[in-house]
Amino acid sequence: MSELGFWSFAAASPDASALVGVQGNKVTTISRGELLAESNRLSHALRELGLKPGDTVAIATPNSIESFETYLACIQIGLYLVPLNWHLTAPELHYILQDSGARVFIAHEKLQTSALTASADTQCKRIAIGAIEGFDSYRELKAGHPGTAPGERRAGQVMNYTSGTTGRPKAVKRPLPEMSPDVLYSIMPSMLGNTFNIGPEDKHVHYCGSPLYHTAVTSWAGNSLHLGHTVVVVDKWDAAQMLADIERFSVTTSHMVPTQFTRLLKLPEETRKQYDLSSLRSIIHAAAPCPPAVKQTMLDWWGPIIYEYYAGTEGGSAICTPQDWLKFPGTVGKAPPSSGLRILDDEGRDLPPNTQGNVYLKIMAGMDFEYKGDAEKTRANRIGDYFTLGDIGYLNDEGFLFLSDRKIDMIISGGANIYPAEIENVLIMHPDVIDCAVFGIPNEDWGEETKAVVQLREGISATATTEASILALLESRLARMKLPRSFNFVSALPRDPNGKLYKRRLRDPYWRNKEKPV
Repeated sequence: MSELGFWSFAAASPDASALVGVQGNKVTTISRGELLAESNRLSHALRELGLKPGDTVAIATPNSIESFETYLACIQIGLYLVPLNWHLTAPELHYILQDSGARVFIAHEKLQTSALTASADTQCKRIAIGAIEGFDSYRELKAGHPGTAPGERRAGQVMNYTSGTTGRPKAVKRPLPEMSPDVLYSIMPSMLGNTFNIGPEDKHVHYCGSPLYHTAVTSWAGNSLHLGHTVVVVDKWDAAQMLADIERFSVTTSHMVPTQFTRLLKLPEETRKQYDLSSLRSIIHAAAPCPPAVKQTMLDWWGPIIYEYYAGTEGGSAICTPQDWLKFPGTVGKAPPSSGLRILDDEGRDLPPNTQGNVYLKIMAGMDFEYKGDAEKTRANRIGDYFTLGDIGYLNDEGFLFLSDRKIDMIISGGANIYPAEIENVLIMHPDVIDCAVFGIPNEDWGEETKAVVQLREGISATATTEASILALLESRLARMKLPRSFNFVSALPRDPNGKLYKRRLRDPYWRNKEKPV
């Protein structure tokens, strides 16, 4: 394998495009040489501030060129980079700044109020992209430093915070490897490229439409740079705009989530047919199980180029090629040779094929982790060298994984287990439904009953007729015991910009001062 890594490609072809930033009608192109020089300047500047290997830099910004400069700077001088969800409130940001031990906090001027409040009593060196009162200038921080590589380079890592299901977020922290960034950031891109049919350089253009504070988004955008691809970065994802951008920039790859598929499929047919999408070669999705009907329709539209994987910020993996899914519709994949999957009962015993239980993934070599500052949580989710993300599922006879739902989301009604994902998969296919969530609420007789929260497409009213139409679809596909006993219609569900649903915010008000069945 020839050496990959952004630094090698930038040295070989400095004039090639590294990033294309898209903000509305404004397009900014950054060459590999320019990105390399600016990230090197930032590396020198961070060292001048006294940062040493193992120290932490936190960044809160919408998708931007500076995000990539900071990423490349940190991972070549042995620092941990913490991408902050810039939609968080000031107290939430403050907690992560303190918990991560961030030595430097880089914030975009759009976050002026929350950035000021969040960092007020921290020990962080405060840097502003733009201008924030009390913050030093990001541009001036880099000024005067050379664009050449820093000495004594060593690999750093991204340290993401996972929101989990309860309590405050925890950092998934891995030990820094004793190797150069050129070596470390050749290994993972090569593995991913081979797995998802993506070669190095080869005129690939990666479309980054989701927020870079998400683990997979940073990983895939970063790995695309390390494979010598151009990365198109948009500040806000829009379904119709993505189709236009695919044609405009000849996009070949993207990392997506099922919610984005749904939004694309809800576009008018004339809009979907308007653009040339023939450049697409590998679309990868994860983050949540995709309703089988949605996945099938996307495959029918875009062809057998849609890959899937099951993993978490913590790691682990199951891989699903388009051919795998067409053979076993609904699967999220099979463990590759470097990983492993087990289905265990509540006592930690292995269950036979086609039996539902707790899904455990093997910690891959070199990917060990801890929940920073929480040894109890680290121990609690492990059995041997396997860990769980809290999902329920089963393996078929061929070893392919099928997910039922998250354990915390399962509804127990009259002693029967009901999986909200099964109901949501049907509900989202109603032509008037743009988004939905199903969860259990208290019922004095049955323990729990099923509640559905629905977002209707624009122009559709929440009438008794609409509800009856939705219920009729559910009745045609699901047993009566699974049907929602009530509906709420809302203007939007609580999702973050990457499509992650905060179901807790919908469910928790019903369970205040009550005990959920287990």
